[in-house]
Amino acid sequence: MKPAILVVDDDVAVCELLQDVLSEHVFTVLTCHTGQDAVNRVQQYPGIALVLLDMMLPDINGLQVLLQLQKQRPSLPVVMLTGLGSESDVVVGLEMGADDYIGKPFNPRVVVARVKAVLRRTGALDAEPAAPRVEGIAFNGWTLDTTRCELSDPQRNTVPLTQGEYGLLLALTQNARRVLSREQLLELTHSESAEVFDRTIDVLIMRLRRKIEVNPHQPLLIKTIRGLGYVFAADVSHHEKAA
Repeated sequence: MKPAILVVDDDVAVCELLQDVLSEHVFTVLTCHTGQDAVNRVQQYPGIALVLLDMMLPDINGLQVLLQLQKQRPSLPVVMLTGLGSESDVVVGLEMGADDYIGKPFNPRVVVARVKAVLRRTGALDAEPAAPRVEGIAFNGWTLDTTRCELSDPQRNTVPLTQGEYGLLLALTQNARRVLSREQLLELTHSESAEVFDRTIDVLIMRLRRKIEVNPHQPLLIKTIRGLGYVFAADVSHHEKAA
C-alpha cells in the first residue's frame, strides 16, 4: 500500500506542484487548504503517514494545527513548510516536536528526499536497496543505525529521533572531535534548503542533549565551544556491513 502524504497549504499552486511531484514517487497525495480541514482529514484518514504543513494558513496558525495533530496522533511526523521571515515559527515548531522544516521557495527534489527520509525512519517506507556501506556509528555504548535511521541506547532500547535530530546527530558523529560552527552544521544538515536559520541548530542540539546526555545541563557528548560552535566530544567507531 502506498504511503499517504497530506499537503496542507492555502496556495493551490503549491499543493498541485507537490501532488504532481510526490505522486511520481509512489505516494498517495491528499491536499487541503485550511488548518481545520487538515485536522479533520487526519482524523478521518488513519492511513496518512506524514503531513507537509504550511505555517501560514487562513484560519488557524500552523503551530496550533501542529499541536492538534500531535494530540490526535503523537507519532505522526510533520514537516513544516515555511516562508521567508518565519524563523520564530520554525524554532517554536521544532521545540514542539516537528520533524523537520523546508523553506520556501523550495526545490521539489529536496521535498521528495526529505519525505522519503522521514518515512524510512518511521518504517512507512522500505529502505532503498542502495544503502550506504556504513551500518552503524557507535559512541559511549550508543549506536546510530544509519540503515534504519535509528538510535539505540547502551541498553539497546530504541530512542526516537525526529528527522532533524537524526540528521544533526549523524553530522556531529561523522565529524567527532571537530569543532563545527552553526553555519557548517546547517550546510551538513540542510545543504539544499533555500532558507535556514542558525537558531534551529541550537534547538536541535538542546533536544539531542535531552535524549543522550546524562545531564543535559552539563553535557559530556555535545559540548558548546563558546564563540565557535559545537563539538562531539566522544570517540566514535564505525560498523560496516560484511562484504
